Amino acid sequence: MKTRFDAIIIGGGILGVSTAYELAKAGLKDVCVIERHYLASGSTGRCGGGFRQQWSTEANTRLAMASVKRLEGIEEELGYQTEFFQGGYLILAHSDEDVEQFNKNVAMQQRLGLGVKTVTPDEAREIVPFLDQTKIKMATWCPTDGHISPFLLTQAYANAARRLGVEIHLWTTVTGLMKKSNTFFVMTDKGPYECQKLFNCAGSFARSIGEMLNVEIPVDPYRHEILVTEPVERLWNPMVISFGVGLYSRQEKNGGVVMGMGDPNEPVGTYVGSSMHFMYEMSRRFTTLFPKLSGLRIVRQWAGLYEMTADAQPILGPVDEVENFYQANGFSGHGLMLAPAVSQLLAELVTTGKTSMPIDDLHVRRFRGARTFHREKSVV
Repeated sequence: MKTRFDAIIIGGGILGVSTAYELAKAGLKDVCVIERHYLASGSTGRCGGGFRQQWSTEANTRLAMASVKRLEGIEEELGYQTEFFQGGYLILAHSDEDVEQFNKNVAMQQRLGLGVKTVTPDEAREIVPFLDQTKIKMATWCPTDGHISPFLLTQAYANAARRLGVEIHLWTTVTGLMKKSNTFFVMTDKGPYECQKLFNCAGSFARSIGEMLNVEIPVDPYRHEILVTEPVERLWNPMVISFGVGLYSRQEKNGGVVMGMGDPNEPVGTYVGSSMHFMYEMSRRFTTLFPKLSGLRIVRQWAGLYEMTADAQPILGPVDEVENFYQANGFSGHGLMLAPAVSQLLAELVTTGKTSMPIDDLHVRRFRGARTFHREKSVV
């Protein structure tokens, strides 16, 4: 088994495999992904599958817009069906504070060239039938947002990466890291590896990977739960988000209604079991907005992890402490929708020394000694 590579990527989720593909595409020949379980076994495979460009910070908006542009041609590029569908995102405002923030968001998004607009409660009801429009003051609507299968997109990138010579080593756990001179030594339960460039795409475990090289990566995992109902006739196409009520929901291709939420009282940790509290609370929140759908029957529930940073924005690029140790983590629940752009930018940075979009503001040093942050507000 080959164990010496130009680059090793820790993590076989969407960030790991897309970064591997982009590095190989950019000319880096010896690339390896190390994953302790199977592809998309972490947060990627447990997410709701949505992608959106409606954010409160310019950094997330720019990354998301670039990602959607990539996704629009990704099936042709990678030669694999991904269930990519631009059904839109409808984001609901319930308070005067929401309205003020959403108007600021839309103004910024439109300035960046995004096709987004505000809509009235009645217009929102036309976009999403069954919505109780009396519960909202307005909404924002972007028809080019949508959803995609996280499993199929991950597999598409993995297949394309392998065609370019990337090796993907599954069921391999990283147990230690060390750097001597210009070489990283990656210790695993299958034996040691060596590389010149190392990428931390370990998601909710990014902090522990950083600690192996005495680098603080301030990412903390929090459980977020999700469920799906029985398949029913077509109700609506968009993803619906309410930051005020605290939920997101969309209908799958087969008719099941997916919905999820986060608990503000959830402790830091990697536990991904399901809870009865979630099922009851999720049902209450959903029927607040969709009272006529109270008869939907739940068939399955599960949980995943949001890898949160203090400002709910990702950590990208190198670190000051260890040369050639690159980060792509801390996506705060939105790695799937930002991965197509982020992986391309990382490949640009490594192979050319510059990026087509500025990412300096997302360097981990922004957290070193800082007490206040420009936080992303559009997180559910």
